[in-house]
Amino acid sequence: MWDKIISSFVIIVIAFVFKDKLYKWAKFVQYYYKHYVNFFFMIFNSFILMPLFLWNGKHVKNALLMSEVSKYVTKLLNVTWELRNPEIVSEDRGAVIILNHQSSLDLLGLCNFWYAWKKVACVIKKEFIYYFPFGLGLYLMDAIFVDRKNPKDAHRLLQEKSKCRLQENTKILIFPEGRRSSDFTKLLPFKKGAFTIAVGAQVPIIPVVISRYYFINNKKHIFNGGHAIAQCLEPISTEGLTMDDVPDLIDRVHSQMERVFKELSNEVISSLPPDYPLETPN
Repeated sequence: MWDKIISSFVIIVIAFVFKDKLYKWAKFVQYYYKHYVNFFFMIFNSFILMPLFLWNGKHVKNALLMSEVSKYVTKLLNVTWELRNPEIVSEDRGAVIILNHQSSLDLLGLCNFWYAWKKVACVIKKEFIYYFPFGLGLYLMDAIFVDRKNPKDAHRLLQEKSKCRLQENTKILIFPEGRRSSDFTKLLPFKKGAFTIAVGAQVPIIPVVISRYYFINNKKHIFNGGHAIAQCLEPISTEGLTMDDVPDLIDRVHSQMERVFKELSNEVISSLPPDYPLETPN
């Protein structure tokens, strides 16, 4: 009996002395665990849904199946998602949806929002097609793969494939920044691909802004539970615009989205305690 009491006392003393290091180690493990859960569930879901994907053939409706299964991963990560003004993207029409890009967690957000935009073809970098079975799943979801190392061919291919899908009232979903932003205080400059597609097809642009992932601190390897807000902004008409109008269009949309991004980010962090481990700018 006494040996158990002494052992318990020693463990308690050690835990108290090294509590700060144990806390950091636990947060470190949690950080990578949550990132890997997000990634491997996408892989796993692609694998188990593959028979249904193959049965349906190459079609955007496969993405709805993927989203219905994958959105439950959010419970494991203890992240909640809120989509505001979903009726804007629910309308059955061709359009170009653009979102700000922060993290691989964006994919999980898409899965939670798919019920709203329904018929959507995602534009994804070509490298993803080699991530089996996820890449094959994306192909069967009718994703558009682009080779960013070959901009001219990528632009031509994007224009051709987007035109067909827009004519079928399928929306095209693009991250206009082109890559993840490491600066959570602002958006990266937008590339022109999404805007030339919209202007060329004379379809509206629908900006969707996702608030800052304040619950992730990459510098300190922290991934807590949290809440993310995605807000659908009013469609921006491209009717009557030409390619000469694209630079001004990009500036206007970027300015609007960055303003909303800051507003949403301030909203989600406003109720946090003063000592919350927010990541600080470089």
